[in-house]
Amino acid sequence: MADASKSPEIPELPAAVRAPGPVIVVGMVAWLVATVVVAVTGVGPDRALTVCWVGLAVGVLGTVIVMVQRGAVRRGAKGAQLGLD
Repeated sequence: MADASKSPEIPELPAAVRAPGPVIVVGMVAWLVATVVVAVTGVGPDRALTVCWVGLAVGVLGTVIVMVQRGAVRRGAKGAQLGLD
């Protein structure tokens, strides 16, 4: 019978899986494609182009936040997130 007080050690995820960069890039490319399609064809509701622009803006904001946090990690700032190095 296994000892209940010992929990199994959970391995750390590989860096490639934890990296936010590829997810941000894929999301921004998808919003860029959607923006171009909506702007060129005019397909969709009246607010579709606005939604696409906001999607791109959120991607840019996310990129800026990740870059600022990585800079804080490199500087050794006290409030920096862990695991972004």
